[in-house]
Amino acid sequence: MSDLTLTSTAFDDGERIPDQYGYTEANVNPPLSIDGVPDGTESLALVVEDPDAIEPAGKVWDHWVVWNIPPDQRIPEDWHPDDADEGTNDYGSPGYGGPNPPDRDHTYEFTLYALDTTLELGAETDADALESAIEGHVLAETQLTGTYPA
Repeated sequence: MSDLTLTSTAFDDGERIPDQYGYTEANVNPPLSIDGVPDGTESLALVVEDPDAIEPAGKVWDHWVVWNIPPDQRIPEDWHPDDADEGTNDYGSPGYGGPNPPDRDHTYEFTLYALDTTLELGAETDADALESAIEGHVLAETQLTGTYPA
C-alpha cells in the first residue's frame, strides 16, 4: 500500500482555490507537490475535473489531462511540461484550463495516479480516454480537491 499524496502550497484540501488559477484570471495551474510515489512507478497521470458541471454543462468538465509525468516531478505553478504529455481540456485546447463555474461554487478534483507503465496517447486524449488507458496499470491514486466561486 502506498501513501501517495498530492498537495498544493496555494490551497489546502477542500479549501478555496485562489482566483489567479481561474480560467478568466491568470489561467495558470496551481503548484502541486507529489509525495509517497510507490516503488515500481514508471509514470504519473493527473486529471483535473469539475464534477459539479454535470448540471450546467451536461457532463463532468475536463480542466487538465496530463500523463507520462516523471515519478519524481514537482509541478510548479504555470507548468508547461517538456517531459510529459497533455491532452485536450473541455475548452478545446491542450493543457490547463482553470476553474470557471457558470452557476455556483464548484468543487474541482485533482486526481493523481501512479502507473506501472508509460502511455502512448495522442493530444486529443480526454479524461475518459486516459482513464480507460490506465485500467490495470494503477499502483496508487490520490486526490486533492478545491472549490472555486461563480
